[in-house]
Amino acid sequence: MEPLENQLLRTSFALGENGEALLRLHLDSPHVRHRVLALRGLVRQSLVNPDLWRRALGDENVEIRREGLQQLAHASLEDSSVLDDVVRMLRDDDALVVDGAAFALGEHLYVGAVVELCDVAAHHDDARCRECAVAALGAIGDDRARATIINALEDKPPVRRRAIVALSNFEGPDVEAALERASDDRDWQVRSAVTQLRHTER
Repeated sequence: MEPLENQLLRTSFALGENGEALLRLHLDSPHVRHRVLALRGLVRQSLVNPDLWRRALGDENVEIRREGLQQLAHASLEDSSVLDDVVRMLRDDDALVVDGAAFALGEHLYVGAVVELCDVAAHHDDARCRECAVAALGAIGDDRARATIINALEDKPPVRRRAIVALSNFEGPDVEAALERASDDRDWQVRSAVTQLRHTER
């Protein structure tokens, strides 16, 4: 008999008879791997509705929450209210969940997340989360994030580099002044990012 994991993988690409039922059934599996595969399959077959997204994003298991965010980041959403749940996940105890939430919000250019993303970018304990929040704010391009992104140029090198890229969506004398200061940054990759940005703008 075909192992269940193989069945779930095969069904993800070709539903066949009763395929959707099989995937939905194993969303409740006690085995996290099976639940992950079931969710991936339903996403691949465009069978995920808002309730199912919320179910995955609110799962007690951190791996399922991470997987849900990863899948949602690249999914087409008919109901953007799901993103309000993602905004709340910026307060998750797991840093990788916060990182994934920031990434998903940036991918969907969700303006409703700007205030919360600014808070993560400025105050989160984990530099990965601050970096991803800065990237999301840059992608969204809302002017409310301007000061937060400029202030991120005082953070750790990876965050500073991300802030340079994020500032490409903003204009003004404060941005130019910030880039001028960053052109003398002690980290060569930050200096290189400034040079590359200025070259692109020509």
